[in-house]
Amino acid sequence: MAKRKELAAEFEKGIGKIVQERLIDLDSCSPNNWLNDNFWIKKAYHEWRAPLPINSNWWLLFHDDTTIPQEIRDSIPQEGSFSDWQIRRAAWLVGRFTDFKDKLDRQEIHPDSSRTGPFCMHQYTRLFNICRVPIVGCDRVTEPVSPKSPAARSVLIIIKDWLYSLEVYEANGSFIGVKEVEHKLWDIVRDVESREQKGETPVPVNILTADERDTWARNREYLMALSPENRSVMKMIEGSLFALCLDAHTLAPRPSSQSPHLTKPNIDAQVLNCAAGGPTGANRWFDKALTVCVENNGRAGMMGEHSPCDALIPSIIVDYAIAEHIKPEAFDSAAGKWSLDTEDSVNKKQWQRLDWVLDDTVRKECESASQRAKALIADSDPSQLWFAEYGADWIKTYAKLSPDAYIQMALQLAWYKDQGSMTATYETASTRLFAHGRTDVIRTLSTDSRSFVKSMADPSSSRSVRLGLLQKAVASHNLYTRDASTGKGADRHLMGLKWLLRDGETSPFFEDPLYSKSAEWKLSTSGLSAGTRFFGTGFGTVWPDGYGINYLAGPKLIKFGIESKVSCEKTSTHAFKTRVVESLQEMGALFDAEGATKAKL
Repeated sequence: MAKRKELAAEFEKGIGKIVQERLIDLDSCSPNNWLNDNFWIKKAYHEWRAPLPINSNWWLLFHDDTTIPQEIRDSIPQEGSFSDWQIRRAAWLVGRFTDFKDKLDRQEIHPDSSRTGPFCMHQYTRLFNICRVPIVGCDRVTEPVSPKSPAARSVLIIIKDWLYSLEVYEANGSFIGVKEVEHKLWDIVRDVESREQKGETPVPVNILTADERDTWARNREYLMALSPENRSVMKMIEGSLFALCLDAHTLAPRPSSQSPHLTKPNIDAQVLNCAAGGPTGANRWFDKALTVCVENNGRAGMMGEHSPCDALIPSIIVDYAIAEHIKPEAFDSAAGKWSLDTEDSVNKKQWQRLDWVLDDTVRKECESASQRAKALIADSDPSQLWFAEYGADWIKTYAKLSPDAYIQMALQLAWYKDQGSMTATYETASTRLFAHGRTDVIRTLSTDSRSFVKSMADPSSSRSVRLGLLQKAVASHNLYTRDASTGKGADRHLMGLKWLLRDGETSPFFEDPLYSKSAEWKLSTSGLSAGTRFFGTGFGTVWPDGYGINYLAGPKLIKFGIESKVSCEKTSTHAFKTRVVESLQEMGALFDAEGATKAKL
């Protein structure tokens, strides 16, 4: 340790002092800040060549819409079919999302804020009408198209791997209404059914978006050169408001033999559908910033490409979108009980097919990409854990601790139980107090958190000692959270200094193996809101022998979305769920019996 302190001191006085001045100069030339204007999206996302599903994209599971009859929500309709309530909920969600966008465009959304101050709202502008574009070596994100463009007024509709564009705004900017959207969605469904009856089958070009990024980039270049019509189709896809996937299935429950008492089979089925489009990755365009998925029993969720904004932003939008359930009076009859053959539907089509010009080369690439996507998804083991013994209210009012820091300590203890060692841990800190701020790192693993975990593993440690160490670890975590959120975090700063080293320049500080080890985020975590309107959330593990964990700390219920790799013998999603429950129970027992609650798992 003394040697490493010496390396840090040498860096600070030597080359570190020089690159710090370069960083100051870069910041003075940046419109918003040195990190996000010059490095972040490229280094954190666009240079990473791994496929987007599971690895990079986030997912959110919507609560049920209780306007839909319970028997419909509990059913598994025939595969290949579409239901009245599915189409109605899809239309309603389109209306709710566009309503939020309209308010955003009129600047009627009050800025997010905390006790420290208001947050930058720039990320809200990076969700609608944009799309990631694969480019060999480093991807890019499109800019929103002109509001006058038909693409800007349209939603990308994906049904059974067929693509359509549905204009949901008139040329004057007015929304056509949920009733009309429902009509048009049924028109498109009937068009798909007509094509199937004629023996047509789609070539799933969209599965190419699930591939390794350089492979997809080269296939996209080939596709664009094949015909000018393909460029027109791509412009409509990339410029569309968002994607709406109508799935002709409802995935069956996914029970677990390893931890049946900790598993919600229906929720885990919803996870698989939202995270990856089911076991095949079909019926998705993974590059879109926002994708809403509706199964044929009305179950819904969302996934999105991570680079334009952090998952907290779409979660806030979704919270608005699903706050109001379907209002039957907004439609003109009972779900599905109306005729399509009306003068209105004939005169105002407002949708179009997005058909590709293809050859055998593209068809073969789609077949190969499909096999790779299936293997990628099969290796992913995502699952939700609902812990109901206590929630954020108990942690705040009885334990008198920060719920987020408390949960982070539980994850530290769970990892130690699971692996027998400590690991570098990433928790997301929002830096939206600054213009165009994104994130920094809250390093949960600290001297204090380690001491707490070690005391919990030591049978001779008393309850009072363990409790004192927990309180100290939580206090340290709260301080680190505050520092990381207010521009005093270490990780982004050190990364910037390292990036500004020129060819031939080096530093033993950065070459130290411990420096690299400290950024092996085998425990990658992030907390969102209380999530009372979500069944769950999630993202994939960053390291193949680690866990990706997203959690929602509700008043009475804490929901964890946990993902690991099937191929890794060192990790197990279901085993880790057990460790999380054990850790939360043991931590709760540190407080006297008055604060304990009966297990409700």
